[in-house]
Amino acid sequence: MSRSFGLVGLPNAGKSTIFNALTLAGAKVEAYPFCTLEPHHGVAAVPDERLDRLHALFPGKKKVPTTIEVVDIAGLVEGASEGQGLGNQFLAEIRGVEAILHVVRCFEDPDVAHPMGIVDVRRDIAVVEGELRAKDLETLERRRERTAKVARTGDKGAQEELHLLDRMLGALREGTPIRSLSFSPHHLPLLRELSPLTAKPVLYVANVGDDGENEHSAAVASHATATGAGCVVVRGRLEAELGEACPDEAERKAFLREYGLRESALVRLVREAYRLLSVITFYTVEGPEVRAWTVPAGTRAPDAGAAIHSDFRDRFVLAEVMPIPDLLAAGSEKALRETGKVHRAGRDYVVQDGDVIHFICA
Repeated sequence: MSRSFGLVGLPNAGKSTIFNALTLAGAKVEAYPFCTLEPHHGVAAVPDERLDRLHALFPGKKKVPTTIEVVDIAGLVEGASEGQGLGNQFLAEIRGVEAILHVVRCFEDPDVAHPMGIVDVRRDIAVVEGELRAKDLETLERRRERTAKVARTGDKGAQEELHLLDRMLGALREGTPIRSLSFSPHHLPLLRELSPLTAKPVLYVANVGDDGENEHSAAVASHATATGAGCVVVRGRLEAELGEACPDEAERKAFLREYGLRESALVRLVREAYRLLSVITFYTVEGPEVRAWTVPAGTRAPDAGAAIHSDFRDRFVLAEVMPIPDLLAAGSEKALRETGKVHRAGRDYVVQDGDVIHFICA
C-alpha cells in the first residue's frame, strides 16, 4: 500500500518543481502563481538499498519496491480557508493524504515573484498553517453545533464527542495544531472520521537554490525542531532537472555526487516521512517476486500478512522470519536455514523493520 503525501505551500514556493524531483512526472512549472490549477498525482518507487541487495540473492525474480503517492496541490494564499485563490479545492485535496509536505521557499530569484514580496520563511509558514487552522475551526465548529444538539438529550457518546471537540477547538483558537494534542485510542476512530488538516504529520521541505543550504533553510529547520516536525533540505530545481535529463538511476546518482549530494531528495524525504508516520518495511521473496511492503510500526504478523492479501489475517498459521542482515550475511536462504537462524513466529509476533517473512497459512 502506497503512503500518500500532499505538497502544500505558498504560490511559487516550488511545489511542482519538488513534485517533479520526486516523481519525474513532468508537472508544469511556471514563474507565476497558480500555474497548478488541478492537483497532479504521481507515484514514485521508493529507493531501497536493502531491497536491491536482497534481489541480488534472487536474480531470477522480479524486484517490486514499495511506492509513495505524491499530490501536488494548487498554491495556498491568505484567505484560502474562506475560498480565496483555489482555497476550497486545495483544502479538500489535503484531507485525502496521510501527511503534509510543506514546501517552503528558501531561494532568492528576481525572475520568480514571491506572492508576498520577499522571502520570509517564518511568515510564509505562518500564513499556510494559519489557513489550515482556520479551515479546521470552521469544520469542527459546524460539527460541534450538530453534536451539541444530540448531547443535550443525554446521549453519552455525543457528550464525550462534544468534550473532545471542545478540546480541539480550544487548541486551534490558541494557535495550536491538533497534532500537538494527545488522544486515547478510543478517540482515534472519530479523529479519522473528522480528518482535521492540522492533525496530519508535517514534513517541511526547504526548497533551496543550486548553492544549497542557507539562512532561510536554517530558519525552517529551527522551526521544525521547535514544533516537533521533520525537515528536509532539497535543491528542487537541480534535482528536477537531473531527473529529467538522466532517467538512468546510476547516472543520476553520479551527477548528484558531483554536487556533493550522497542521496536523492526522494531517499531523504522518504526516510524522514516514514519516521514521522511510524511505518516500517518488511520483505517477501515467495513466488516470482522479491518485494518490499510498508506497515505501521507495531504491526503483528497476521496484520502484516493482510497487507499482501486480506485472507492472510484469518488463515495465518505462523511466520518464518529472517532478519535481512542475517540473510544477506549468509548469502542464501538455504545457508541461513542451515545455521538455524530462521525464526518461527506466531500470531503475537511484532514485525520488525527489515524482516524477510514467509507467511504460512491454512
